[in-house]
Amino acid sequence: MIDHTILKPEASADDVRKLCEEALKHKFFSVCVNPVYVPLAHSLLRNSTVKVCCVVGFPLGAQAPEIKILETRRALREGAREIDMVVNIGALKSKNDALVLKDIRGVVEACREGRGLSKVILETSLLTDEEKVRACELSMKAGADYVKTSTGFSKGGATPEDIALMAKTVAPKKLGVKASGGVRTYADAMKMIQAGATRIGSSNSVKMLEEARAQSGRKE
Repeated sequence: MIDHTILKPEASADDVRKLCEEALKHKFFSVCVNPVYVPLAHSLLRNSTVKVCCVVGFPLGAQAPEIKILETRRALREGAREIDMVVNIGALKSKNDALVLKDIRGVVEACREGRGLSKVILETSLLTDEEKVRACELSMKAGADYVKTSTGFSKGGATPEDIALMAKTVAPKKLGVKASGGVRTYADAMKMIQAGATRIGSSNSVKMLEEARAQSGRKE
Protein backbone atom coordinates (compact mmCIF):
# COMPACT_ATOMS: atom_id res chain seq x y z
CA MET A 1 0.00 0.00 0.00
CA ILE A 2 3.00 2.31 0.32
CA ASP A 3 4.33 4.83 -2.21
CA HIS A 4 7.87 5.46 -0.91
CA THR A 5 8.41 9.14 -1.57
CA ILE A 6 11.12 11.74 -2.06
CA LEU A 7 9.96 15.06 -3.50
CA LYS A 8 12.04 17.67 -1.64
CA PRO A 9 13.75 20.13 -4.01
CA GLU A 10 17.22 19.31 -2.71
CA ALA A 11 16.87 15.56 -3.37
CA SER A 12 19.99 14.29 -5.14
CA ALA A 13 20.50 11.36 -7.49
CA ASP A 14 22.06 9.46 -4.59
CA ASP A 15 18.94 10.13 -2.51
CA VAL A 16 16.81 8.63 -5.28
CA ARG A 17 19.12 5.60 -5.54
CA LYS A 18 18.71 5.03 -1.79
CA LEU A 19 14.93 5.41 -2.13
CA CYS A 20 14.85 2.74 -4.84
CA GLU A 21 17.10 0.39 -2.85
CA GLU A 22 14.77 0.70 0.15
CA ALA A 23 11.71 0.12 -2.02
CA LEU A 24 13.26 -3.05 -3.45
CA LYS A 25 14.29 -4.32 -0.03
CA HIS A 26 10.93 -3.69 1.61
CA LYS A 27 8.73 -4.42 -1.44
CA PHE A 28 6.94 -1.08 -1.42
CA PHE A 29 4.28 -0.60 -4.08
CA SER A 30 6.06 2.29 -5.78
CA VAL A 31 8.57 5.08 -5.47
CA CYS A 32 7.22 8.60 -5.97
CA VAL A 33 9.70 11.06 -7.48
CA ASN A 34 9.90 14.38 -9.27
CA PRO A 35 9.85 14.26 -13.10
CA VAL A 36 13.60 14.71 -13.55
CA TYR A 37 14.28 11.46 -11.67
CA VAL A 38 11.84 9.19 -13.52
CA PRO A 39 14.50 7.77 -15.90
CA LEU A 40 16.88 7.00 -13.02
CA ALA A 41 14.19 5.34 -10.92
CA HIS A 42 12.95 3.36 -13.90
CA SER A 43 16.45 2.08 -14.67
CA LEU A 44 16.99 1.00 -11.05
CA LEU A 45 13.61 -0.74 -10.74
CA ARG A 46 13.34 -2.13 -14.27
CA ASN A 47 13.29 -5.83 -13.36
CA SER A 48 11.21 -5.52 -10.18
CA THR A 49 7.56 -5.25 -9.18
CA VAL A 50 8.11 -1.76 -7.72
CA LYS A 51 6.44 0.87 -9.90
CA VAL A 52 7.62 4.41 -10.62
CA CYS A 53 5.17 7.18 -9.68
CA CYS A 54 5.74 10.74 -10.89
CA VAL A 55 4.20 14.01 -9.68
CA VAL A 56 2.78 16.43 -12.26
CA GLY A 57 1.90 20.10 -11.86
CA PHE A 58 3.72 19.89 -8.56
CA PRO A 59 3.39 21.37 -5.97
CA LEU A 60 1.02 24.27 -6.78
CA GLY A 61 -1.22 22.87 -9.53
CA ALA A 62 -1.29 26.28 -11.21
CA GLN A 63 0.07 25.23 -14.60
CA ALA A 64 -2.08 25.24 -17.74
CA PRO A 65 -3.78 21.90 -18.53
CA GLU A 66 -1.66 21.51 -21.67
CA ILE A 67 1.56 21.68 -19.62
CA LYS A 68 0.33 18.96 -17.25
CA ILE A 69 -0.54 16.77 -20.24
CA LEU A 70 2.96 17.19 -21.71
CA GLU A 71 4.54 16.49 -18.33
CA THR A 72 2.39 13.36 -17.95
CA ARG A 73 3.20 12.02 -21.41
CA ARG A 74 6.92 12.52 -20.93
CA ALA A 75 6.92 10.82 -17.51
CA LEU A 76 5.06 7.81 -18.93
CA ARG A 77 7.44 7.58 -21.89
CA GLU A 78 10.37 7.59 -19.47
CA GLY A 79 9.01 4.75 -17.36
CA ALA A 80 6.46 6.10 -14.88
CA ARG A 81 3.41 3.88 -14.39
CA GLU A 82 1.51 6.19 -12.04
CA ILE A 83 0.91 9.95 -12.16
CA ASP A 84 0.04 12.09 -9.12
CA MET A 85 -1.24 15.41 -10.51
CA VAL A 86 -2.05 18.50 -8.47
CA VAL A 87 -5.51 19.89 -9.20
CA ASN A 88 -5.89 23.54 -10.20
CA ILE A 89 -6.66 24.74 -6.65
CA GLY A 90 -7.38 28.34 -7.62
CA ALA A 91 -9.85 27.29 -10.31
CA LEU A 92 -11.58 24.98 -7.84
CA LYS A 93 -11.93 27.77 -5.28
CA SER A 94 -13.16 30.11 -8.04
CA LYS A 95 -15.87 27.54 -8.84
CA ASN A 96 -14.50 27.22 -12.38
CA ASP A 97 -15.45 23.55 -12.53
CA ALA A 98 -15.09 23.44 -16.32
CA LEU A 99 -11.38 24.28 -16.07
CA VAL A 100 -10.84 21.85 -13.19
CA LEU A 101 -12.54 19.08 -15.17
CA LYS A 102 -10.50 19.86 -18.29
CA ASP A 103 -7.33 19.92 -16.19
CA ILE A 104 -7.95 16.49 -14.65
CA ARG A 105 -9.39 14.88 -17.78
CA GLY A 106 -6.35 15.82 -19.86
CA VAL A 107 -4.01 14.00 -17.49
CA VAL A 108 -6.40 11.04 -17.14
CA GLU A 109 -6.59 10.59 -20.91
CA ALA A 110 -2.80 10.86 -21.25
CA CYS A 111 -2.48 8.18 -18.55
CA ARG A 112 -4.88 5.89 -20.37
CA GLU A 113 -2.97 6.34 -23.62
CA GLY A 114 0.29 5.55 -21.83
CA ARG A 115 -1.21 2.73 -19.74
CA GLY A 116 -0.65 4.57 -16.49
CA LEU A 117 -2.74 5.11 -13.37
CA SER A 118 -3.95 8.62 -12.44
CA LYS A 119 -4.22 10.18 -8.97
CA VAL A 120 -5.57 13.66 -8.29
CA ILE A 121 -3.98 15.64 -5.43
CA LEU A 122 -6.60 17.95 -3.87
CA GLU A 123 -4.41 19.79 -1.30
CA THR A 124 -7.14 19.36 1.31
CA SER A 125 -5.61 21.76 3.86
CA LEU A 126 -6.51 24.64 1.52
CA LEU A 127 -10.10 23.53 0.86
CA THR A 128 -13.46 23.67 2.56
CA ASP A 129 -15.41 20.43 2.90
CA GLU A 130 -17.66 21.54 0.03
CA GLU A 131 -14.59 22.08 -2.16
CA LYS A 132 -13.16 18.68 -1.19
CA VAL A 133 -16.40 16.98 -2.19
CA ARG A 134 -16.62 18.93 -5.45
CA ALA A 135 -13.00 18.05 -6.29
CA CYS A 136 -13.76 14.38 -5.68
CA GLU A 137 -16.88 14.58 -7.85
CA LEU A 138 -14.92 16.24 -10.68
CA SER A 139 -12.20 13.59 -10.35
CA MET A 140 -14.82 10.87 -10.72
CA LYS A 141 -16.37 12.64 -13.71
CA ALA A 142 -12.95 12.93 -15.34
CA GLY A 143 -12.32 9.20 -14.89
CA ALA A 144 -9.40 9.40 -12.45
CA ASP A 145 -8.27 6.26 -10.61
CA TYR A 146 -7.50 7.85 -7.21
CA VAL A 147 -7.95 11.00 -5.20
CA LYS A 148 -5.11 12.05 -2.91
CA THR A 149 -5.06 14.42 0.04
CA SER A 150 -1.91 16.51 -0.16
CA THR A 151 1.42 17.42 -1.71
CA GLY A 152 3.13 17.61 1.69
CA PHE A 153 4.27 21.11 0.77
CA SER A 154 1.30 23.15 2.00
CA LYS A 155 0.18 24.15 5.48
CA GLY A 156 -1.20 20.73 6.39
CA GLY A 157 -1.41 17.12 5.31
CA ALA A 158 -3.75 14.17 5.51
CA THR A 159 -6.30 13.79 8.30
CA PRO A 160 -8.57 10.82 9.04
CA GLU A 161 -11.56 13.15 8.69
CA ASP A 162 -10.58 14.17 5.16
CA ILE A 163 -9.86 10.58 4.19
CA ALA A 164 -13.30 9.51 5.44
CA LEU A 165 -15.01 12.34 3.54
CA MET A 166 -13.12 11.55 0.32
CA ALA A 167 -13.70 7.80 0.61
CA LYS A 168 -17.44 8.33 1.11
CA THR A 169 -17.64 10.71 -1.86
CA VAL A 170 -15.78 8.51 -4.34
CA ALA A 171 -17.37 5.23 -3.23
CA PRO A 172 -19.93 5.21 -6.11
CA LYS A 173 -17.08 5.03 -8.67
CA LYS A 174 -14.80 2.93 -6.44
CA LEU A 175 -11.85 5.32 -6.74
CA GLY A 176 -8.85 4.69 -4.55
CA VAL A 177 -7.94 7.16 -1.80
CA LYS A 178 -4.32 8.06 -1.08
CA ALA A 179 -3.26 9.63 2.21
CA SER A 180 -0.12 11.74 1.99
CA GLY A 181 1.43 14.63 3.83
CA GLY A 182 2.30 14.16 7.49
CA VAL A 183 1.91 10.37 7.53
CA ARG A 184 5.09 9.68 9.48
CA THR A 185 4.41 6.78 11.85
CA TYR A 186 2.80 3.34 11.79
CA ALA A 187 0.02 4.75 14.00
CA ASP A 188 -0.57 7.57 11.48
CA ALA A 189 -0.80 5.07 8.63
CA MET A 190 -3.23 2.82 10.48
CA LYS A 191 -5.52 5.77 11.28
CA MET A 192 -5.63 6.65 7.58
CA ILE A 193 -6.30 3.06 6.51
CA GLN A 194 -9.07 2.69 9.08
CA ALA A 195 -10.62 5.91 7.75
CA GLY A 196 -10.65 4.53 4.21
CA ALA A 197 -7.22 5.09 2.65
CA THR A 198 -6.18 2.46 0.09
CA ARG A 199 -2.68 3.87 -0.50
CA ILE A 200 -0.18 5.66 1.74
CA GLY A 201 2.41 8.13 0.52
CA SER A 202 5.30 8.77 2.88
CA SER A 203 9.00 9.56 3.04
CA ASN A 204 9.12 7.75 6.40
CA SER A 205 8.04 4.38 5.01
CA VAL A 206 11.00 2.40 6.37
CA LYS A 207 10.45 3.78 9.87
CA MET A 208 6.75 2.86 9.66
CA LEU A 209 7.62 -0.73 8.74
CA GLU A 210 10.13 -0.99 11.57
CA GLU A 211 7.47 0.22 14.02
CA ALA A 212 4.95 -2.27 12.64
CA ARG A 213 7.44 -5.15 12.97
CA ALA A 214 8.38 -4.10 16.49
CA GLN A 215 4.73 -4.12 17.51
CA SER A 216 4.14 -7.53 15.96
CA GLY A 217 7.35 -8.98 17.40
CA ARG A 218 8.84 -9.70 13.99
CA LYS A 219 12.47 -8.96 13.20
CA GLU A 220 12.17 -8.91 9.40
